[in-house]
Amino acid sequence: MKQEKHILSNLFPRVEGCDFHAEWVDEIKVNKSAVERRISSLNGRRTVKKQWQAAWLLKAISCIDLTTLSGDDTPGRVRRLCAKAKSPVRPDILKDLGFQDGQLTTGAICVYHEMVETAVDALKGSGIPVAAVSTGFPAGLAPLETRLAEIRASVAAGAEEIDIVISRRYVLTGNWKALYDEVKAYREACGDAHMKSILATGQLGSITKIAKASMVCMMAGADFIKTSTGMESVNATLPVSLVMIRMIREFYHKTGQKVGYKPAGGIGTAKLALQYLVLIKEELGNEWLTPNLFRFGASSLLGDIERQLEHFVTGRYSAANRHPMG
Repeated sequence: MKQEKHILSNLFPRVEGCDFHAEWVDEIKVNKSAVERRISSLNGRRTVKKQWQAAWLLKAISCIDLTTLSGDDTPGRVRRLCAKAKSPVRPDILKDLGFQDGQLTTGAICVYHEMVETAVDALKGSGIPVAAVSTGFPAGLAPLETRLAEIRASVAAGAEEIDIVISRRYVLTGNWKALYDEVKAYREACGDAHMKSILATGQLGSITKIAKASMVCMMAGADFIKTSTGMESVNATLPVSLVMIRMIREFYHKTGQKVGYKPAGGIGTAKLALQYLVLIKEELGNEWLTPNLFRFGASSLLGDIERQLEHFVTGRYSAANRHPMG
C-alpha cells in the first residue's frame, strides 16, 4: 500500500476569501429531489473491497479530527487521546498491512480551549495540529467581543486550527451581509490559524439556506466549511454534504480558491466513512482527499475503522475494548 506522510496544517495555503457578492447568494437554488437521487446512487454501487478497502480506511484515518468535547474532559483523557492520534492503529495490524514504516496519524485533535495547552504539549514533535472549538461553541450566542477573545486565546495557547460557529439567526432571517461580516471578523481574529466555519446545518431550516450560508462563509475567508457541532439533533448527512461540496466546487470555479470540507456528528462507522470519501472523490477529485482539504469530525469512527482493519488481516472481528480511544 502507498505510504503517505502526514502534512502539517500550516503548510497549506490560507483561503483569502473575497468581497461580499449578494448576487452569488441570490442565484443559489437547490433541487432537493435531484440531491436525494444523487445520494441514493451511492448505496446502489459495489463498494471497494479487500486491500482497496483497507487502503481507503487508512486514508480515512489520516483525515479524522479526533475529538473530545465533554464536560468531564480531564488533562489525562486528552493526553491519552493525543497518544491515540499519534498511533491510531495497533502496530501489529499495521505490520500485517505492510504499513509499519508509514507515518500514519489522525488529521488533528479537536478540544475545548481549556485543553489546548495540554494537547499541544502532548503532541509536541508529532506534526499533528490542535483544533479548538470557539466563539461560544456550540450555540455561538456569547457577546461578539467574548467570541473574538476566545479565538485569540486559543491561538495564543498553540491552536493551529479554530472551529468557529456561525450565528444561525443570520441564516434564518436571510441577513447574509451580517453573516459575512461576522465570519470575516472571526477570520481576522484567527491570524495565521486555519478557520473552520461550523454551519449547524440541522438548525438552518432548508437545504437552500445551507447552500447560501456555505457560500457566504467561503466569501468571508473560511478555510473549511463544516456541517455541525455534533450536538444538534441532526448533524452530518450525505445530502447536506453533497450540497456543501458543490458550493465548494462553485466557489473554486469563481475564485480559484480551494476550501476544505468537514462533516461532523453521527459518522461512527467505517462503511459510512467510505461513502463520504467516495462522494468527495467523485465531486471534487483526488486533490480534496487529503487532510489539508477534508476532515471527519469524529470520536468513535476510529475505533470501528481499526476493527475493520483487524478483520481484513485476521478474518475475525475483535471486541471494541481492544481498540481504546483514551
